[in-house]
Amino acid sequence: MQDFFVHESSYVDDGVQIGTGTKVWHFCHIQRGAVIGSNCSLGQNVNVGNNVHIGNGVRIQNNVSIYEGVEIEDNVFCGPSCVFTNVNTPRAHFPVHGVYARTRVREGASLGANCTIVCGHMVGRSALIAAGAVVTKNVKDYALMAGVPARQIGWVCECGRRLDDSLACECGRKYRLIGDNLEKAE
Repeated sequence: MQDFFVHESSYVDDGVQIGTGTKVWHFCHIQRGAVIGSNCSLGQNVNVGNNVHIGNGVRIQNNVSIYEGVEIEDNVFCGPSCVFTNVNTPRAHFPVHGVYARTRVREGASLGANCTIVCGHMVGRSALIAAGAVVTKNVKDYALMAGVPARQIGWVCECGRRLDDSLACECGRKYRLIGDNLEKAE
């Protein structure tokens, strides 16, 4: 007996691993070799490409395609219709035949609706990508990114609230700048 849910309208190819408590909703396709962690939710019309790894507690909203070469760590939120790419110079006449740029979304990051993550980059831990932003470079941990191309406009707490100049959140977490990087204060 399986300990996860897959809606009857969805397809799960052979060789897929799905963790306990995960829910795969309407019209999804999970392709060969994909690994999806426990307690995830995949909304309507999600496509998970061959050999993609998705961590535990990930929320993927409607109409998201996660292509081969993308890795999503634990507790990531992918907003509706966010976009991943996996080839830097796509050409129909010159296919890459399985050679994909690696993209990594680190633990706790949130990707807003309709944002685009251009392949070959990393989105840092607990970073927040605004709706519609286009990420064209690596994103630091806790960075708040917006625009086209995305640029850093501030910092966010692990809980998601924007930090002011004190770098202390109303939730009680405190941070400090070390060079150009933000880290939790102990």
